[in-house]
Amino acid sequence: MFDGLRSAARESVVRAVWDVPRLLRHPVWHNADPAQGNSLGVVLVPGFGAGEASLSPAGSWLRARGYLPARSGVGFTVGCTTELLNRLLHSTEKHAQRTGGPVVLFGQSRGGGLARLAAALRPDLVRGLVMLGSPVLDPLGAHPNVLRIARFLTRLAAAGVRGLLDESCMRGPCFDEHVKTMAAPLKVPAVSIFSREDGIVPWQLCQDPYAECVEVHSTHTGMGFDPQVYRVIGPRLAAWATGTIRASSSSPSSMSSNPIVPTG
Repeated sequence: MFDGLRSAARESVVRAVWDVPRLLRHPVWHNADPAQGNSLGVVLVPGFGAGEASLSPAGSWLRARGYLPARSGVGFTVGCTTELLNRLLHSTEKHAQRTGGPVVLFGQSRGGGLARLAAALRPDLVRGLVMLGSPVLDPLGAHPNVLRIARFLTRLAAAGVRGLLDESCMRGPCFDEHVKTMAAPLKVPAVSIFSREDGIVPWQLCQDPYAECVEVHSTHTGMGFDPQVYRVIGPRLAAWATGTIRASSSSPSSMSSNPIVPTG
């Protein structure tokens, strides 16, 4: 699914941050209507190893448009899936109470997968779901380098280091239950943004059959800094903020590929 080393070579935090000035100069950043968000709450869920600060540009963009973004509390998203999901559900419930209604879950990579789990389990708390480069069809389908890091974390967890992925997150009943929940139909509107230039997650794994799947031309690490991503999510968030939400389909989207069955 990857074109060898060239895919991985495209992925660099330095390269991604290098795109920030392009975003800040783009009209999609400056053309802000502060009433657009209607005080709609948004919970930002970062990707694996990225940390909450990685979605700071998204938070600033949302805030300028009248949304109320909040952190998810999942830290660097390297812990046990169940523990991270419980933290996210707690943060989502608190932010929904704080803002007076369901909120948007906005997740990147593994964070998007966690957000989808939360949306499937507690649709009453969720107005809409945004996933950036999230391998929802196979959580273990990322680049081999990422999986090597994940397996190293499970070994550290087995050695007694707390707060990391453990073996049950990658195989066994716990993993199987999360995969089942991840595949459940969504009762909220959702958009899954993918890129064929993604060097971390194969774009096919982002084709959520219960979400609107939209292609951009971005690296995986650079999605949060890409003007095209904000052009995609802008009108959708605005529709969710004003209540003009399209009903979520209970059947797979015609834009989506067939689900890929994860292997342990």
